[in-house]
Amino acid sequence: MNMSESNKRNFIVHGSILAIAGILVRIIGMLYRIPVVNIIGSEGNGIYGAAFNIYNIMLVLSSYGLPMAVSKLVSARFTKKRYKSAAKVLRCSLMVAVCTGGIAALLVFFGASFIENVIYGGGLPGLAVPLRILAPTIFLVAILGVIRGFFQGQSTMIPTAVSQILEQIVNAIVSIAAGYGMMKAFASSPDVAAYGAAGSTLGTAMGALTAVLFMGFLYAIYTPTFNRLKRKDRHTENQSTGQICKIIIYTMIPIILGQTFYQISALIDDVMFSNIMVGRDVTKSISMDLGNFSSSYSLLIGIPQGVASAMSASMLPSVVASFTDRDYDSIYDKITKTLKTNMFIAVPSFVGLFIIGQPIIKLLFSRYNSVQGGMMLKIGAIAVVFYTLSTVTSTALQGIDRVNVPMIHSSISLAVHIVLVFVLLKFSALGIYAVVIGNATFPILIFILNLRTLYQEIDYTMPYISVFAKPGISALVMGVFTWLSYKGMYTLTSSNVLALVIAFMVALITYFGPYYALTKMRVFE
Repeated sequence: MNMSESNKRNFIVHGSILAIAGILVRIIGMLYRIPVVNIIGSEGNGIYGAAFNIYNIMLVLSSYGLPMAVSKLVSARFTKKRYKSAAKVLRCSLMVAVCTGGIAALLVFFGASFIENVIYGGGLPGLAVPLRILAPTIFLVAILGVIRGFFQGQSTMIPTAVSQILEQIVNAIVSIAAGYGMMKAFASSPDVAAYGAAGSTLGTAMGALTAVLFMGFLYAIYTPTFNRLKRKDRHTENQSTGQICKIIIYTMIPIILGQTFYQISALIDDVMFSNIMVGRDVTKSISMDLGNFSSSYSLLIGIPQGVASAMSASMLPSVVASFTDRDYDSIYDKITKTLKTNMFIAVPSFVGLFIIGQPIIKLLFSRYNSVQGGMMLKIGAIAVVFYTLSTVTSTALQGIDRVNVPMIHSSISLAVHIVLVFVLLKFSALGIYAVVIGNATFPILIFILNLRTLYQEIDYTMPYISVFAKPGISALVMGVFTWLSYKGMYTLTSSNVLALVIAFMVALITYFGPYYALTKMRVFE
């Protein structure tokens, strides 16, 4: 069935709303992490980052696929006006969420000491404390995912978008306040860093609770309308509760597996780094190195990566619509335009982080080793570009009904990633830089395999010159002038802040100027 242009625009508008919310959430996340990092210190942030890697993998395994699965099933039933069946999907989904989220929460809570002492080999003392704070959050997020998916299934992304922003605002406020309070309260404890990390993770729990209450409030308001729809429904439900639960689980599994490979790579990196460094009797810097990696490196490259994820989410419904109409020219055009738009952001982000990453870290994270953080960015900032490319091409494959393919490609890349990082950690003196190299190279293979499959399936060939030439040339010009302006101003004033302000102004002018000129000349189109 062909989709009308109105429906296509509706998908794009709602996808864009969710994308904008995602970008705002990333920005808020970066802003609140700056004081948190400086409050709890490098050791606390290393423990915080490790706890979140465990939390993220358990979240993925227990509930990551729920919003999409519920959305898909509810949407199909609303389209057919089977409202009683949609209500049954909601009830069954909540049952699944209670089971999967509850089991995962209990495993983390009661297994926290095992994770700290056995999995991490005792390299991060006190890790169990923030893990126990995060455990109930897994349960809350599972419930939250079901309610969000229920509204998304009715083609409205606004409740999800608003709840995400509210969740992050509460998270930011509580993380800063609780982190500071716990550091003060346990200042004399040998595990003070762990308690500081636990205080900051409390923000995640409170944010999730706020979002659950908000979505529950919206559902309560919507309930009279939903009940009227159910009363008008004359269809007979022929699927049992058990059958619907199975459908939900089977729909979740491919989505979960695809994300698991990416999340588990960070966990495996942490575990390998901690255990191998303990084996080498280098324990003093483990938490500080991981803390610097999770903030100075991961946090900064996460901003442009977040833009890529948001824009790809906005592209997906439009690609699905074109694929339904078998309009392959439109699919090619949308993939290429999305790649161009993302490279407009990703390429200068990579160059900027490479050139002035160290002074940015020095400004934002005063308690960290900015030299080490700057070197991490020089080695690994290219991940911004390849993560963007892999995200867009993975989304394109999902849009043309090749949902399992990105999962397979991620598993292949993960296997290569594990071998590479292990060899570098075991047989070189790179230390934490081995983890950076692994992080930067992980999306490269995914992108290559994705692009190969797109060519095989729909004969798509990426126009490299039109995608990379304008942002690449403009970013090179920007990089030269940005570096010269920073060095010159810093030499004159010895002020890192002033030098960065001037460098940012020069970067804007020297990137947008050449880019605009190349666009007007219509070269590399």
